[in-house]
Amino acid sequence: MVRRRGGVIERLLHDGDVPVLVRVAQPEPRRVLLGARAPSREAAAYGIARMRFALGVDEDLSGFRRRFARDPLIGPSLRRRPWLRIGRRPEPFEALAWAICEQLIEYERAAAIQRRVVAVLGRRWVGWDGGRDRLGDLPDTAVLAGTEPALLESFDLARGRALTLVRAAGEVARGRVDLHSCDHERGWRRLRAIPGIGSWTVEMLALRGQGRNDQLPAGDLGLLKLVGRLLSRGDPRAVASEQQVRDFFAPYGQWSGLAAAHLIEL
Repeated sequence: MVRRRGGVIERLLHDGDVPVLVRVAQPEPRRVLLGARAPSREAAAYGIARMRFALGVDEDLSGFRRRFARDPLIGPSLRRRPWLRIGRRPEPFEALAWAICEQLIEYERAAAIQRRVVAVLGRRWVGWDGGRDRLGDLPDTAVLAGTEPALLESFDLARGRALTLVRAAGEVARGRVDLHSCDHERGWRRLRAIPGIGSWTVEMLALRGQGRNDQLPAGDLGLLKLVGRLLSRGDPRAVASEQQVRDFFAPYGQWSGLAAAHLIEL
């Protein structure tokens, strides 16, 4: 889905049904260049806006840095990496779909499943170079909603999660869940009604797909182990509860998700 050519990142996105090829380069530490090719200026602008969101280049973290630069826990990381941002997905549905795929399995296996979904069901685009420039994007929600769960199972996705992915795609495709709406909580409530979607999945959607730095995926195994080790003063076998993770990061308030990213990769 993402291709690197030298120092340039390329990504295929869609504005509705319109394909947009976005390119990103960083020629200098404080300078990011974005460009897009699309059949219309509107679609190109949409693609650039979504990649700006994914990269967090417009996000003002000055308040976070001022407040926590001397924090005993995250201060050292914040001073060393003031540029650190949450790794986001350009589209919220992508964050939701991939979070469902990543439930309870190792990342490498989940990434392989995601590649198969894009390869078999994804939207393809042939570039302006006579067919040599091919990229793939996540399938349209309507396509996923109409996919037989058995096909997704053949990609190594567990049956329960295959059903969850199809149902979630259906809710979005039919307009019952608007992931771009400012009323995030309403969409979250509807998604939580789908069997197989719990707090971790919704929090990953919020954090990585909707820009909600206040949302903490407290059920993340890495966080459970990290907080358990910190609370036990170094016991590598200790595992915290989800509530202990939430309580641990509660002092960071609206920045709890970002604060966690300074301690562990999310």
